[in-house]
Amino acid sequence: MARGRRKTGSPETSIRQRAYLAIQRRIATGELPAGSAISELDLAKEMGSSRTPIREALSQLVAEGLLEQNGAGGVLVIQLTRENIIDTYELREALEMYAVGKVARLGMMRAADKVYLQGLVSAIRELHDELVSTGQNALDAEQTNRLLAADLSFHALLIGLSQNVRINKVVNDTRLLLRIFTIRRESHDAPALGRIYRQHQEIVDAIERGDEVATRRILSEHIQGSERERLEEYDQHLREASMRKSLPAFLEMYQPLNLNPEPYKRG
Repeated sequence: MARGRRKTGSPETSIRQRAYLAIQRRIATGELPAGSAISELDLAKEMGSSRTPIREALSQLVAEGLLEQNGAGGVLVIQLTRENIIDTYELREALEMYAVGKVARLGMMRAADKVYLQGLVSAIRELHDELVSTGQNALDAEQTNRLLAADLSFHALLIGLSQNVRINKVVNDTRLLLRIFTIRRESHDAPALGRIYRQHQEIVDAIERGDEVATRRILSEHIQGSERERLEEYDQHLREASMRKSLPAFLEMYQPLNLNPEPYKRG
């Protein structure tokens, strides 16, 4: 073994992996939103380690595109541009369509896999039915977490069935990257849930029939719908940021008229 090279399974390797997974999890849950600074020193204290494995974990996440370095030498959660979102969805769509098309073409879905997938589809239908029966306008926080879990598991299992480890890794990374800019103001309503449920069910049915063309088409429509939602959120975010930036100047302009600015601040 070359001098200075750490053995796989060494304490520092374990700490590096723990730090890597901890940062990924915090990004996925929204605990670390876009633009958040990552403190190498704080992470080292939290993990009870030196800064070397923490620095290596951060470097890996920078290389994978989840973090970026700022001009001062620090590390931030990446802030996606509109073009980044489009590029990431295009990559996800291409890889998922290939993987799921392969599953349909080669009949790689076993009976046990279908049962599990059908359970995830049913979980989304149950959320839809809950909204209809209670008269809720949209999912609450707990229901939204159930939807995300079912949706992520559904896509992860489908890609896993293709038995392509590299595609599985890249798609999982792209989904995590897109989670960084999930800033949904309003959660899914019943029509949206109905659409997601139908598309997931149609994908499972098309795979079971061995219909590669239909599988790829439905999955493409599904992913493109998600892309439109993210882009609408992004555009809304920019509009709101622009309004917040211009509001102080607007209020200052009306101060000489002794107008009460409170209604504008509340808006």
